[in-house]
Amino acid sequence: MPSNAVTLLQNLIRIPSVNPDCCPDGDGEAAMADYVQNYLEKKGFNVSQEEVLPNRPNVIGKCPYDGPAQDQRPRVLLCPHLDTVSVANMDMDTFGTITDDGRILGRGASDTKGPMAAMLQALNNCADILPSLPVAVDFVGFMGEEASQHGSKHFGKQHASEYEFGLAGEPTSLEIVNITKGSLWATLQATGKAAHASQPEAGDNAILKIAKALVQFEQSITGRLATYTHPSLSHSTLNVGTITGGKQPNIVPDFASAQIDIRTTPALYDESGALALVENVIDELELPLKVINPHENPPMEVADDNPWIMRMQAANPESKTVSAPWFSDAAHLNAAGIPSICIGPGSINQAHTKDEFIRITDLEAGVDYFENFIRSLAN
Repeated sequence: MPSNAVTLLQNLIRIPSVNPDCCPDGDGEAAMADYVQNYLEKKGFNVSQEEVLPNRPNVIGKCPYDGPAQDQRPRVLLCPHLDTVSVANMDMDTFGTITDDGRILGRGASDTKGPMAAMLQALNNCADILPSLPVAVDFVGFMGEEASQHGSKHFGKQHASEYEFGLAGEPTSLEIVNITKGSLWATLQATGKAAHASQPEAGDNAILKIAKALVQFEQSITGRLATYTHPSLSHSTLNVGTITGGKQPNIVPDFASAQIDIRTTPALYDESGALALVENVIDELELPLKVINPHENPPMEVADDNPWIMRMQAANPESKTVSAPWFSDAAHLNAAGIPSICIGPGSINQAHTKDEFIRITDLEAGVDYFENFIRSLAN
């Protein structure tokens, strides 16, 4: 018979919560927020939802309290995200299935409904001590992490002063990710002049223009990015991820664009940020490119000797701090003033894959990890 944590994760996986920014027909986070609210209210949490975008809320559960006056305890938050990427092209027709070798299948099993189930189950297991703990352990489910991170940004602006530390649920194999790169996503746009393909000299080919410009851009900016290094993150990097343009082969294209992804180390972000660097390179080389729709996420770096990290390690001595090249909600919490890390069961290598899964042994190890941490707060 499946354990409580396994059944809980199966339920979470079977609630569609695809981020509509990742997939136009995505269901969004509302149903997931309702499920989490109902679960936490049964455990005595005071739960509310804050709508960040239409029908896309954060769900906020405040820890039960049995003190004689208003709850003035220091607060920490367990904060996975509610959304997933698209389920398109997955190698499975069912979700929440348990395989013979002990894996739970489905979108979100690893990223990040597995960590969420481990956190919720740990809170359930500690329900008897939560009201009397000297530290309040809240649960917050963020909307929108898989694109733009509107949920954590909104929460940071509204609630940063209330919290001392955050544990963002991500599949880190129960390692404490306290250092991550930031990112810049942006579109580089080139324009030209349309003409009949039989007379290309009468037009201005935007695809050729952007292709030539991208070669110059990459050669110049890659060397500069390499100078922004970090002891564990290496250096900042560029990827040109897409290029599009034109309408049909017998028309000289008057429009072309490319999407870029720059991963930033703290040194670059602290100096000027990736967007400023991109714009400087374009100006210096006089490239025929325009930057549109930039979206920059900060890197993060929480010291290894942060008191809350040390408390986590005291409760789980095998847990070590590591860095990661990706970014998460934790970076936005840090930027807002809440020192935060990423932690959770499961492997990041399974995130977004066509056969996403988490091993039951890993899930249950996650429950133990968070329960150990919560119970250690009584001391």
